[in-house]
Amino acid sequence: MHAINVTVKGEKTVVVAAGTRVSDLLPSVNGDGLPVLGAIVNNMVQPLFMPLTTEAMLEPLTISDSLGWDIYRTSLCFLLAKTAHELFPGMEFRVRNSVGAGLYCTLNWDEELSPAAVADSIQMIKQAMLANVKQDLPITAETVSYEAAVKLFRQAGQTDKLNLLAHRNPPVVCLIRCGSFYELNQETLVARTGVLDLFELVPHAQGFILNVPTSDKPRELPALPPFKHLFKVYHEHIEWGKIVGITTVGQLNQAVLEKSADDFIHTIEALHDKKLARIADEISERQPSPHLVLVAGPSSAGKTTFSKRLITHLRVNGYKPILISTDNYFVGDELNPRDAAGNLDYEHIESMDLTRLNSDLLRLMAGEPVRMRLFNFKTKTGFDAAETTILPPNGIIVMEGIHSLNPQLTADVPRAQKYLIYINALTQLGVDSGNRISTTDTRVIRRMVRDHQFRKRPAIDTLRMWPSIARGEKRWIYPYQHLADAVFNSALDYELAVLKPLATPLLNQIKPWDREYIEARRLSGFLHNFSTLSPDVVPGDSILREYIGGSQLSY
Repeated sequence: MHAINVTVKGEKTVVVAAGTRVSDLLPSVNGDGLPVLGAIVNNMVQPLFMPLTTEAMLEPLTISDSLGWDIYRTSLCFLLAKTAHELFPGMEFRVRNSVGAGLYCTLNWDEELSPAAVADSIQMIKQAMLANVKQDLPITAETVSYEAAVKLFRQAGQTDKLNLLAHRNPPVVCLIRCGSFYELNQETLVARTGVLDLFELVPHAQGFILNVPTSDKPRELPALPPFKHLFKVYHEHIEWGKIVGITTVGQLNQAVLEKSADDFIHTIEALHDKKLARIADEISERQPSPHLVLVAGPSSAGKTTFSKRLITHLRVNGYKPILISTDNYFVGDELNPRDAAGNLDYEHIESMDLTRLNSDLLRLMAGEPVRMRLFNFKTKTGFDAAETTILPPNGIIVMEGIHSLNPQLTADVPRAQKYLIYINALTQLGVDSGNRISTTDTRVIRRMVRDHQFRKRPAIDTLRMWPSIARGEKRWIYPYQHLADAVFNSALDYELAVLKPLATPLLNQIKPWDREYIEARRLSGFLHNFSTLSPDVVPGDSILREYIGGSQLSY
């Protein structure tokens, strides 16, 4: 066996035999006493049980690193899936959506089971998970033939894995094993269950929340954020998924294969239209009648298209809406706040000219003519519009922007005159039972395709700016989502099948020497699960058209 050079970050290069595992070269804990969970190996996140076959640069990861935190939470999902499968065979287990740092999960309990019995079952799962942690069971990778993988999952009754394999034909399949439980190799996991000792299962609705530590406070469990309002919308989407019969990627792929996806697409788009009409009706019925509709949501949630389509429904209800973008109220680079690193912080609420914005809104609502503020993004300066704007009788202002739910943005406008809407993409579709489709992943892929399509921006630039965008969302959007009068779910359960052929070539341009290669490879692996759909299937007024082009709406 030949020798290879390996360098651990901060240490001297050593020569080891090819086949040496990552765990053999890293300490079990870091200087803070936190367990090492995995490693960055040549700019890819890898498990500790990975054998090294070429020269390598290693960087250990703990829960205090964002990538290490991903490993910790994903590994807990794996342990949870293993435990649920063993305790309740035949019951469908699903990891659903995020709740703060945690994840909402469900088991299809017997409908006649009492809440007390459900709580007892959840406690049983937790104790079994803790027993597995105490046993410090190994988690390993195994490569088997395609036929053997199909046979194994068929015997175990894991139909979600069979559905995924039905649309692939590799000669061999890489599996992850712990005891007698197997999963498809989707994400990097820890090498032993013993490091997964801090978690909680909190009963909620038809399931429970898997609560986990945050990367900045790895030794304690955080309080759960307000989530009941958002859950109502998400539960509606879950029930809708059950009705149409497509709840996993494997089922979506089958619909694509059978050319039956068109009905699914039309139903999804009709659901969006119905929700838009319902929100417009609620605005019309609100007393006292609101004069300002505020639309907020994270990046690439679909705020712009939603606002334009909402305006159409408001017109149907007799309103004469005008659309205002908060982007026109940027203060410009000279006055813009800076972050801790000294960089311009365009996510900060004080990047907006709040005094001018509130003045313009109040004057419009009072029926006065206003020369609205505009912003030149090339010169980074604001200026007054040449013509005046007047809010007509039965007029209503629709304004979208990331800060729209923050009371500070429109502090001078009485709350009774405002109607607040929060929008995000919360798909009920899952890759399989233990692997959800992250809202963030969907939005990153949407943004990446749009940036390339309309701004000629390469994918690597989108990925580079995303951490700053995410920090801004965490600070300026999510703390206010519970204030919304209505929540709109912009998820389109077919969209990743359309985005895949557009996003994959962009991700392939990111090379192994780029730091963003880590994320590019992960997203490429995620998209590999989907069969492809042509953009031609997307209706002209769909939210998805905001990202792929060809919209009937003007932007």
